[in-house]
Amino acid sequence: MSYTRTVQFNSRRQSNWGRNQNTVAFASAVKLGPVTHTVLIALMITVLGLIYLTQATRASGYDYAVSAVEDKIATLADQKKDLEVDNARLTALKEVQNSSVAKAMTTPTDIQHVSQ
Repeated sequence: MSYTRTVQFNSRRQSNWGRNQNTVAFASAVKLGPVTHTVLIALMITVLGLIYLTQATRASGYDYAVSAVEDKIATLADQKKDLEVDNARLTALKEVQNSSVAKAMTTPTDIQHVSQ
Protein backbone atom coordinates (compact mmCIF):
# COMPACT_ATOMS: atom_id res chain seq x y z
CA MET A 1 0.00 0.00 0.00
CA SER A 2 1.40 3.31 -1.04
CA TYR A 3 0.55 6.56 0.78
CA THR A 4 1.33 9.97 -0.70
CA ARG A 5 1.05 13.35 0.95
CA THR A 6 -0.21 16.40 -0.88
CA VAL A 7 0.19 20.05 -0.03
CA GLN A 8 -3.50 20.52 0.66
CA PHE A 9 -4.04 17.70 3.14
CA ASN A 10 -2.32 17.04 6.43
CA SER A 11 -2.49 13.56 7.84
CA ARG A 12 -3.76 13.24 11.41
CA ARG A 13 -3.24 9.52 11.67
CA GLN A 14 -2.63 8.48 15.20
CA SER A 15 -2.22 5.15 16.85
CA ASN A 16 -5.61 5.24 18.59
CA TRP A 17 -7.61 5.90 15.40
CA GLY A 18 -9.37 2.91 13.89
CA ARG A 19 -10.68 2.13 10.47
CA ASN A 20 -13.33 4.24 8.68
CA GLN A 21 -12.53 7.40 10.58
CA ASN A 22 -11.63 10.69 8.98
CA THR A 23 -7.91 11.06 9.50
CA VAL A 24 -7.27 13.78 6.92
CA ALA A 25 -7.90 17.49 7.53
CA PHE A 26 -8.16 20.06 4.73
CA ALA A 27 -5.51 22.77 4.94
CA SER A 28 -6.07 25.69 2.60
CA ALA A 29 -3.14 26.70 0.42
CA VAL A 30 -4.46 30.29 0.25
CA LYS A 31 -3.29 32.49 3.10
CA LEU A 32 -4.99 35.85 3.74
CA GLY A 33 -3.13 38.86 5.09
CA PRO A 34 -4.31 41.47 7.59
CA VAL A 35 -5.38 43.91 4.88
CA THR A 36 -7.55 41.28 3.22
CA HIS A 37 -9.13 40.41 6.57
CA THR A 38 -9.89 44.09 7.17
CA VAL A 39 -11.45 44.46 3.73
CA LEU A 40 -13.55 41.31 4.20
CA ILE A 41 -14.81 42.48 7.61
CA ALA A 42 -15.66 45.92 6.14
CA LEU A 43 -17.61 44.24 3.32
CA MET A 44 -19.48 42.03 5.79
CA ILE A 45 -20.40 45.05 7.93
CA THR A 46 -21.55 46.91 4.79
CA VAL A 47 -23.74 44.00 3.70
CA LEU A 48 -25.26 43.69 7.19
CA GLY A 49 -25.92 47.45 7.19
CA LEU A 50 -27.69 47.23 3.83
CA ILE A 51 -29.82 44.36 5.10
CA TYR A 52 -30.74 46.41 8.17
CA LEU A 53 -31.65 49.42 6.00
CA THR A 54 -33.91 47.35 3.76
CA GLN A 55 -35.72 46.00 6.82
CA ALA A 56 -36.08 49.51 8.29
CA THR A 57 -37.46 50.97 5.04
CA ARG A 58 -39.88 48.07 4.74
CA ALA A 59 -41.23 48.95 8.18
CA SER A 60 -41.67 52.60 7.17
CA GLY A 61 -43.48 51.42 4.04
CA TYR A 62 -45.98 49.66 6.29
CA ASP A 63 -46.26 52.90 8.25
CA TYR A 64 -47.42 54.72 5.10
CA ALA A 65 -50.01 52.04 4.42
CA VAL A 66 -51.29 52.22 8.00
CA SER A 67 -51.47 56.01 7.75
CA ALA A 68 -53.57 55.77 4.58
CA VAL A 69 -55.96 53.31 6.25
CA GLU A 70 -56.26 55.55 9.31
CA ASP A 71 -57.10 58.53 7.06
CA LYS A 72 -59.79 56.46 5.36
CA ILE A 73 -61.21 55.44 8.77
CA ALA A 74 -61.33 59.09 9.85
CA THR A 75 -63.14 60.07 6.64
CA LEU A 76 -65.68 57.27 7.06
CA ALA A 77 -66.25 58.25 10.71
CA ASP A 78 -67.02 61.82 9.59
CA GLN A 79 -69.45 60.50 6.99
CA LYS A 80 -71.11 58.36 9.66
CA LYS A 81 -71.61 61.40 11.90
CA ASP A 82 -73.14 63.33 8.99
CA LEU A 83 -75.48 60.43 8.23
CA GLU A 84 -76.52 60.22 11.89
CA VAL A 85 -77.43 63.91 11.83
CA ASP A 86 -79.43 63.44 8.61
CA ASN A 87 -81.18 60.42 10.13
CA ALA A 88 -82.12 62.39 13.23
CA ARG A 89 -83.42 65.27 11.12
CA LEU A 90 -85.48 63.00 8.90
CA THR A 91 -87.00 61.08 11.79
CA ALA A 92 -87.86 64.13 13.86
CA LEU A 93 -91.38 64.26 15.25
CA LYS A 94 -92.27 67.37 13.30
CA GLU A 95 -91.33 65.69 10.04
CA VAL A 96 -93.41 62.65 10.95
CA GLN A 97 -96.42 64.75 11.88
CA ASN A 98 -96.26 66.71 8.62
CA SER A 99 -95.90 63.60 6.46
CA SER A 100 -98.67 62.53 4.10
CA VAL A 101 -99.23 59.31 6.07
CA ALA A 102 -99.82 61.22 9.31
CA LYS A 103 -102.20 63.65 7.59
CA ALA A 104 -104.30 60.77 6.25
CA MET A 105 -104.87 59.38 9.78
CA THR A 106 -108.04 60.15 11.67
CA THR A 107 -108.55 60.62 15.39
CA PRO A 108 -110.30 57.77 17.18
CA THR A 109 -113.91 58.39 18.22
CA ASP A 110 -114.40 55.72 20.87
CA ILE A 111 -111.70 55.03 23.45
CA GLN A 112 -112.01 52.23 25.98
CA HIS A 113 -109.54 51.43 28.73
CA VAL A 114 -108.97 47.89 29.96
CA SER A 115 -108.69 47.48 33.71
CA GLN A 116 -106.93 44.58 35.34
